[in-house]
Amino acid sequence: MLVHLRRAVAVSIVLIVLCLVYTFVETGIGQLFFSYQANGSLIKEGNTVIASANIGQSWTGPKWFQGRDDPDNPASSGATNYGPRSEQLYEQVLQAEATLKKEGITPTNGLVTGSGSGIDPDISPADAMAQVNAVAKANNLPVSEVTDLVQKYSAPVYLGIFGSPYVNVLSLNMALAKLVAAKG
Repeated sequence: MLVHLRRAVAVSIVLIVLCLVYTFVETGIGQLFFSYQANGSLIKEGNTVIASANIGQSWTGPKWFQGRDDPDNPASSGATNYGPRSEQLYEQVLQAEATLKKEGITPTNGLVTGSGSGIDPDISPADAMAQVNAVAKANNLPVSEVTDLVQKYSAPVYLGIFGSPYVNVLSLNMALAKLVAAKG
């Protein structure tokens, strides 16, 4: 009996040490090679953290590019699981379309439907381009400059084969703010 207890304790200690070593090695590799991502992809102004590039931000008003869903609503951090024939989904899409049209934005599928997580920080380049005229008008900027901004902040397909092109709304709006300030 005592032999079995010693073996069990020894195996437990070895496994605990291995788990700790593995955790510290993985954390070290993450900090060494992927520090920005491992620490939450935080965006700072000076020494102040203002946002994370991985979490959608809420932008209000016609001066800003709009993302998907409402990241300030904790209930939005997850899919609704409404089916394609759902009346609730249909009503949400109609409401989103009406809001976009009121702001002078041509609704796109990406802007009127939710993301899988509900806090997706990215939109498609087509979603951003649909907003260019309204954003340019609201900021008294030439459409060509705002279009160039969208094109500059459009990321291509990862490694040429994975995913879809996207635009990070936070990065785009931060660049827009700098452009507006420079023109101001």
